[in-house]
Amino acid sequence: MVTRDMPWPAGTPCWVDVSVDDVAKASSFYEALFGWDIRSGGPEAGGYAIAHKNGRIAAGVGPKMGDPAQPSVWTTYLAAEDADATAGKIKAAGGQLLVEPMDVLKEGRMALAVDPAGAVFGLWESGNTAGIGLANEPGSLCWNEQLSGDFAASKAFYRAVFGYEYQDMSGDGFSYAMVMVDGHEVGGIGSQQDDAPAGWFAYFAVADTDASLAQAQGLGGTVVRPGWDSEYGRMAGLTDDQGAMLFLVTAPAQG
Repeated sequence: MVTRDMPWPAGTPCWVDVSVDDVAKASSFYEALFGWDIRSGGPEAGGYAIAHKNGRIAAGVGPKMGDPAQPSVWTTYLAAEDADATAGKIKAAGGQLLVEPMDVLKEGRMALAVDPAGAVFGLWESGNTAGIGLANEPGSLCWNEQLSGDFAASKAFYRAVFGYEYQDMSGDGFSYAMVMVDGHEVGGIGSQQDDAPAGWFAYFAVADTDASLAQAQGLGGTVVRPGWDSEYGRMAGLTDDQGAMLFLVTAPAQG
């Protein structure tokens, strides 16, 4: 388990939120699946709600920004010491800004961008809110990764913007690298399969992947990838009851 109240190191995935048509419906889904306590930020927050787990901030649930026809989606936000300066690096490295840096009340400063491979991600410069306060615990974020059809270009882009170092994990038929910040693994960048769209994907820890996957189906979710075992635990992919994709992970037993 990781708890944190201070700003996350620059480049670290530090926040996730899901954008949906129906915030109340999404809140019911995730409260049941992850045991979250989701609290509305009030009218001044524009319908945005904050999920808590064990009394700590775990994620955000909000209405879609812009075109309501766009799909529901989970968005990964990367920590930025200076969102405006980082936005400039994104443009210089070939990315585009979908939402220019803007203040979010007194909680922080955010932006939305798309990398050259087409993966959307956010920036978060902490204010009163540093980001998630709980990770690697059942019901909380435990991993984020960018997958695309251009592994080399994606690595080059994020190195230029955030100064990432990489630990290559590639093998036969796949390319993957651990993202290193200050010597610590904070996420991954890999090659996408079957010409699927590029994206940043969020993984949430659960106590039992198969049980949680079955529960999600009962709540209206859809299995995208049935459970599979890996050296990092048992994983599964699904979409929630409004179509947003996420992954579940049960950490392997210790000892």
